[in-house]
Amino acid sequence: MSTWIPESASNLAASVDNITLFVTIVSLFFFILISAVLVGFSIKYRRKSEDQETAYITHNPVIETIWTIIPTILLMVIFAWGWIAFKELRNPPPEAIEVNVVAKQWLWEFEYFTGKKSLNELFVQQNKPVRLIMRSDDVIHSFFVPQFRVKQDILPGSYQQLWFTPTKVGTFDLLCAEYCGSGHSQMLAKVTVLSPEAFTRWEKGDELEDGAAVAAISVSPAERGKELHSQRGCLACHSIDGKEVIGPTFKNLYGKTEKLADGSSVLVDENYIRESIYEPQAKMVEGYPPTMPSFKGILSEEEVTALIEYIKTLK
Repeated sequence: MSTWIPESASNLAASVDNITLFVTIVSLFFFILISAVLVGFSIKYRRKSEDQETAYITHNPVIETIWTIIPTILLMVIFAWGWIAFKELRNPPPEAIEVNVVAKQWLWEFEYFTGKKSLNELFVQQNKPVRLIMRSDDVIHSFFVPQFRVKQDILPGSYQQLWFTPTKVGTFDLLCAEYCGSGHSQMLAKVTVLSPEAFTRWEKGDELEDGAAVAAISVSPAERGKELHSQRGCLACHSIDGKEVIGPTFKNLYGKTEKLADGSSVLVDENYIRESIYEPQAKMVEGYPPTMPSFKGILSEEEVTALIEYIKTLK
């Protein structure tokens, strides 16, 4: 059935969609019914002459009983249905694979049970339940994947959990659904659902036939760097048009001499950019806060090289 609702790609989507459609249809039915009755009564019982007196009407026990019982039954049905769906949403199965999630301005970090890490891209296996254990490093964020019908606020100072079983292979948008500062709109990530065979290869570090490794081969390093700049959340803190945001702009950055917080200066070359990606607090540019996380263990040397080549093109 085609609706305005986004594609369904998890085990939880059907129950959420069914409740949503039921509430929508019931609401639409009563809206049309009440509107029709209102218009009909307005016409039928309108004042027809100046001397016409309003009829004295008390009450109708039958009608009042009906309009009390029917909404009560509907509300109880919606409550029971919603409670069943809520219990399913809140209780992950014991065999669910755990992934630790850290939300921070303005990116997502994922650490898997194997110790492997990824940034702004969550890799999961098709038809395998996943339990996310989430925390925030700074302000309130919200994990939201529309196609999975899952959304969970993430609060600093505590852990929140969320679970789902992805049912379709593909790449789906992950959004932050809670305003978290000036880079909120750029806090974008992907959930990549792999087949069991592809997920096994990914865990081993092998190249995927339909994943980023092939894409990296098929485009130039600068083009791959442009993709990484968007995928890894760089745009949230580093503009490409000269605009000042959280960190220095990438426009005309390569080859520039930057003044550091300790009073010294440094030439922005390949080595400095690589060091800033892996050890961002080692040489802080004057006037900028130390908010950038380390990408060591997250970006490979090839990916860092691609980002450097992209930065070189931003003149």
